Amino acid sequence: MSNLEIRFGGSGGQGLILSGRLLFQAFVMDGKHAAQSQSYEPTSRGGFCNADLVVSGGEVDYPLVTAIDYLVLLDQIGVAPSAAMIRPGALVLSDSRLVPEPPKGDFTLYQFPFTDEAIALGNHRAANVVALGALIALSDICDRETAARAVGAGTPKAFLDLNLAALQRGFDMADDLSAYLTDNAAMR
Repeated sequence: MSNLEIRFGGSGGQGLILSGRLLFQAFVMDGKHAAQSQSYEPTSRGGFCNADLVVSGGEVDYPLVTAIDYLVLLDQIGVAPSAAMIRPGALVLSDSRLVPEPPKGDFTLYQFPFTDEAIALGNHRAANVVALGALIALSDICDRETAARAVGAGTPKAFLDLNLAALQRGFDMADDLSAYLTDNAAMR
């Protein structure tokens, strides 16, 4: 396995760092080598935030993202800092409500109603886990059962049922792609 570079980008308060930690845990459970980093603006909510992962079959030699293979965008503010790093052929998932102008380029783009689906599940704050489920289902970067175990291990009890339902909703949305493919992806 060569290095894979993954970013969750959006605004503070969307649970992006949690998504990165949950995916990191799933990689560890699968026996993969990974490094996870994050950055956020000093505002507690609303400023740019990202969680990055570098995954390798062997030792991770550089822990920071330089060429993104998988990008999840949950807010428009995450587009500009990430767009120039998207590798040709990458997979980009964006929230159709909160990312009205997704990046364009030589990559596959799907626009999913992550926030709307989280609201339907009872809490808009689960959009990050819906997105995590869609990413895992579309990319096969880790096993779905391992991801569910990681969510179970890394979620507070009060949110466990919600997050497991959100993860499953992400899997289900990715399994029915026809409604979410954009012109950008169709042009590839």
